[in-house]
Amino acid sequence: MSTIEANKRVVRDFVDAVNGRDWHGLRRLISVSFKRTSLAAGGSTISSADELVDFLEREFVSFPDAQESIDDMIAEADRVAVRHGFHGLQSGPMGSYPPSHRVLASTYLAIYRLEHGKIVEAWAEWDNLHALHALGHRSADL
Repeated sequence: MSTIEANKRVVRDFVDAVNGRDWHGLRRLISVSFKRTSLAAGGSTISSADELVDFLEREFVSFPDAQESIDDMIAEADRVAVRHGFHGLQSGPMGSYPPSHRVLASTYLAIYRLEHGKIVEAWAEWDNLHALHALGHRSADL
């Protein structure tokens, strides 16, 4: 299997681990020094595998039934770009926003950088206004 195909397999396994809440399996796929940057998350950076798991656990409190999909995947050299789908019912609080009991169906984009068969870095971006509108936390006028 080529390195590009192997990297794509790691990203597929990563999404499967997230969907299955398999934190042990997820940790095998990412570097201990994993870093994720996102302007959509206020410019925040997740700086370790443990911080990523903490972030995902909080996401599943907000969206206990959340599932991610891979809608498109393109890879070159050490990078894998993915257009992800996200689908989940917000039945828990999301930061300062109370449970809306509405479904969020959205898309986000991520680029993953891999080294030695592990994800070492990721950049993820999504449309916060769409999400807040879909969940009823913001009006469509904004």
